Amino acid sequence: MTALVIAEHDNASLKGSTLNTVTAAAQAGGDVHILIAGHNAKAAADAAAQIAGVSKVLLADAPQFADGLAENVAEQALAIAKDYSHILAPATAYGKNILPRVAAKLDVAQISEITKVDSADTFERPIYAGNAIATVQSTDSIKVITVRSTGFDAAATGGSAAVESLTAVANSGKSSFVSREVAKSDRPELTAAKIIVSGGRGMGSSESFKILEPLADKLNAAMGASRAAVDAGYVPNDWQVGQTGKIVAPQLYFAVGISGAIQHLAGMKDSKVIVAINKDEEAPIFSVADYGIVGDLFEVVPELVKQLG
Repeated sequence: MTALVIAEHDNASLKGSTLNTVTAAAQAGGDVHILIAGHNAKAAADAAAQIAGVSKVLLADAPQFADGLAENVAEQALAIAKDYSHILAPATAYGKNILPRVAAKLDVAQISEITKVDSADTFERPIYAGNAIATVQSTDSIKVITVRSTGFDAAATGGSAAVESLTAVANSGKSSFVSREVAKSDRPELTAAKIIVSGGRGMGSSESFKILEPLADKLNAAMGASRAAVDAGYVPNDWQVGQTGKIVAPQLYFAVGISGAIQHLAGMKDSKVIVAINKDEEAPIFSVADYGIVGDLFEVVPELVKQLG
């Protein structure tokens, strides 16, 4: 029994979610191999070889993999799929774009966003916006699985796996890379941040979000938002935390002016410590908060910054 992890990377380094996916793969039992499909991606392959628990790294290096086009990466995975009992990828935009294609071509049912491995064929995943946990048993010969990174610890380093080169599959020609616009910020990346300060509809305007910046600066935190705040145009889309945004689990999460809609809770309730600030003491956010402050956020936040020195 051997599991294949399709690594998310930028050709130079691995994305953190790949390490969490390796942990899930190891818990399924058997050996763990990692597929690096990229261009000039030896650095990413070398990084994968250093992950503890990985026994082999497979490097498919060709221009058609440079930008991670799902059609090409999926075909590369399919070319070696018969050798594996499990094929896993992070439940990120990258993994969610690739694995459904793999599952469809293999004619198997994909198991999405697992948060726990019970056994080699049984997994747990959240349903109903995280309000219930489904236990899913698969009878497929090859299990195709996306992994919610917040459900698993990152795999340690210290390994020394062999790196083996693969013959790259041909360019599918079904899509072409046009451009990429990368958001620039001096703050930590939202899904990797240890501390997040998020604002909701209660902020009232995009201008009011500036009141959160000193708090985020003091804590070296990323800034996030609820869908309501994003839909209102207060902040960019890439700030959105929730079921239809980014799933996060930082050490500390501030929910400021966020009522706590079920979709938002699904994206942040696994945070280690949650602090809620809201003037409505009946707001659902307080049901998941470890610490709650009932008050006017425009008074509470500056006072909190002051107390932090």
